[in-house]
Amino acid sequence: MRKTVFEIPKMDCPSEENLIRMKLGNLTNVQHLEFNIPERSLTVFHKAPIDNIEHSILELNLGGKIISSAETNQVTFKEQTLQRKLLWSVLAINFGFFIIEMLTGIFSKSMGLVADSLDMLADTFVYGMSLFAVGGSMTFKKRIAKRSGYFQIILAVIGFVEVIRRFFNTEILPNEQTMIIVSVFALLANGICLFLLQKSKSKTEAHMKASLIFTSNDVIINLGVIIAGTLVYWLNSSLPDLIIGSIVFALVINGAFRILKLGS
Repeated sequence: MRKTVFEIPKMDCPSEENLIRMKLGNLTNVQHLEFNIPERSLTVFHKAPIDNIEHSILELNLGGKIISSAETNQVTFKEQTLQRKLLWSVLAINFGFFIIEMLTGIFSKSMGLVADSLDMLADTFVYGMSLFAVGGSMTFKKRIAKRSGYFQIILAVIGFVEVIRRFFNTEILPNEQTMIIVSVFALLANGICLFLLQKSKSKTEAHMKASLIFTSNDVIINLGVIIAGTLVYWLNSSLPDLIIGSIVFALVINGAFRILKLGS
């Protein structure tokens, strides 16, 4: 691997950084980018050749000249280590709540909790696949984001089938107290995950954007299940629970399509 340092005279703020990340994102030989905005420099860890990287930077009209280029044995980066720790943390939180919501959803007869548990499981796989993407090329990261989107669509279709089955079958009234209490704790957990992901310096990369999209959806979903539990109590009907289940899977599919765009 080579380490090439560029001087970018017109790189004044994070917006220029994002432009460069997007421009170099499709180059398969780019392995890692390190930005130093105060010094207006960019360090690119890459495989040969360098010509396509230099040409892409010049196309942005931000200036750009090579200061140094040399072979390096460096294969791990501080940013990647932080990404892994972050993703392991949110993965553990989501997998834990998948188990909690699935068990409480089954025992309380709540489709909303079951739907949210499947969404938590999907998130767990997303974070797991994102872990594989850390340290990979930009193209590989986009491929991971794409696979995450397809996985979400599959789970959402399965969920819709179950919602339809319950609409046409008499179900026991779900336990609204369990729905509300479990969803409040899930909301707090997802709020923590969202806060951690938003703090990440790598949140602009495709695989991390996918994680942010999923977690943002989860916060909305948790609020929906809480509202549905309240309506189940007021109306003494399972209909609000089935409706929120449908909405959950619609949000999951919408998020999946957004992620597929990131991978394109």
